[in-house]
Amino acid sequence: MSDITNQIQMLKTAHTRLKTEIAKVIIGQDRIVEQVLTGLFANGHILIEGVPGLAKTLLIQSIARALNLKFSRIQFTPDLMPSDITGTDILVSTNTVQGKEFQYIKGPVFANIILADEINRTPPKTQSALLQAMQEYHVTAGTKTWELELPFIVLATQNPIEQEGTYPLPEAQLDRFMFYITIDYPSRDEEIKIAALTSQNAPQDLLPVLSGQEIVSFQKAIRQLPVTDHVLQYAVKLARATRPNQPEASPEVNKWVSWGAGPRASQYLILAAKTAAALDGRLTPAEEDVRRVAEIVLQHRILVSFTAEAEGIKPSDIVKILLEKT
Repeated sequence: MSDITNQIQMLKTAHTRLKTEIAKVIIGQDRIVEQVLTGLFANGHILIEGVPGLAKTLLIQSIARALNLKFSRIQFTPDLMPSDITGTDILVSTNTVQGKEFQYIKGPVFANIILADEINRTPPKTQSALLQAMQEYHVTAGTKTWELELPFIVLATQNPIEQEGTYPLPEAQLDRFMFYITIDYPSRDEEIKIAALTSQNAPQDLLPVLSGQEIVSFQKAIRQLPVTDHVLQYAVKLARATRPNQPEASPEVNKWVSWGAGPRASQYLILAAKTAAALDGRLTPAEEDVRRVAEIVLQHRILVSFTAEAEGIKPSDIVKILLEKT
């Protein structure tokens, strides 16, 4: 246990250094940075939504630079094919008797941090090319399977206001994202700082804080942290409370929710709460840690009814109601 204690303290120190480096480029958005780092150390994929110009891409690139990880950006477009993501076989000349053979060329998915930019601009067939990689950490091409180097994190972005020519992510793929994070506009003072910083010609150099091997080690240590029974029960109760026609469901859920969060939500609530506690230097999560991550874990796993849509009720509103009552 002393070894885990030392690792958690090292993680807390590295977490502080990471935020300092990222702050050289990203002004404000402290909540977003904290949530993305929590997802990273929890080894979970993240979907980020926000209007253009809110530094979604810059944030992800900056984190990759501060972590000294291999970074790959995939710009999702309507004509993107699955092989453009995973890779393809090409025919090459060789010194063999046949003279030619197929050689597999790895696609951009073979990196540590994947930026899936505007993921909802490509059809479901191409979106699903990421599913195997996100869930199983390997890619199958033909008869061969290629392992992905760890850590492997997919950070996808989507634009909420450009609906024409977009393909909403299927529920099966949404469920594979641990967090669904929304970015809002910066404050007035933050926007002034952003305008001043970005109009200068001197780009900020970010110093790498952690290696990939160190991140994997921290991820394993976080999973070994103990969880008390009452925190475990609270997380499960919160997830079950999103499901209509269940004993834990409130009248609001029965009225406004068509489909609630599945068991994966309970798992992610506990893992994210463990990570939030570890980043603070604590060895076990509290109920407050579960509450801190509840909205970004649950909101994309709740399917609202037509009644809720007519009344302007969003999944995030339902999560807030549940947090007040649970």
